[in-house]
Amino acid sequence: MVGVNEAARKVMVVADPSRESAGALDYALSHAIVENDTLVLLHVETPNPWKNPFGALFKNPMSPGGSSRGGSQSLSFAAAAEGGGGGEVDFLDGMKRTCMARQPKVKVVAEKVEMTDGKDKASVIIAHSAASKVDLLIIGQRKTLSNALLGPRKVLSLKGFDTADYVVENSKCTSVAVQKKGQKAGYLLNSKTHKNFWLLA
Repeated sequence: MVGVNEAARKVMVVADPSRESAGALDYALSHAIVENDTLVLLHVETPNPWKNPFGALFKNPMSPGGSSRGGSQSLSFAAAAEGGGGGEVDFLDGMKRTCMARQPKVKVVAEKVEMTDGKDKASVIIAHSAASKVDLLIIGQRKTLSNALLGPRKVLSLKGFDTADYVVENSKCTSVAVQKKGQKAGYLLNSKTHKNFWLLA
C-alpha cells in the first residue's frame, strides 16, 4: 500500500454491476487507496443498458461476516451467487456507500459517460481517464481461456481482445487489471510491467 504521507492521488475504478468490477473495487479499497486520495467510480453506459443481475452485490456496504483486518471488509458475493433479490438498485450508489464505509477519509465521486459515435468501451475509458488526469486506473478482468493460457497480450486494436487488456496496454496512466480469486485467495493482477502477478488478500 502507498504510504499515507505521499501526495493525494486520483484513482479511477471502472464500475459496472458485475463480479469483476466488485473485485476491482475490493482491491482498490484494500490495497490501492489511502487517506486523502480521490476515488472516481466510472461507469460507461451502453446505448442499450443491460439489466443488473448482481444488484445485491452492493446492497449492504459491509458484509457481517467479512474480515476486519486493516479496517476493511470484503465485498459480499453471497446474495448474487444465491440469486438474491436485490432487484433494480443503483449499483453506483451502493459502491459509493461501500467506499465511504471502508475508507471514510477518501473522497468518492461517481461519474457516468456514454459510448457515442461508434466508440468502444475501452477507448471511452482511456479517453476519460486521460481527461480526468487520473494517476491510477483499475479495471476488473473476466477470466477467459485465452488469458488463462496465454496471459495478457500487447495489442494495437481492441478487436478480438479483452477490454481490460486493451486499457492496460494503451492508457497513459498506470493501469491494473484485477481478477479476484475468491474471498481469501487474493488477486491476480496485470499491468504493463507485471504480468499475472499474484497478490494475497
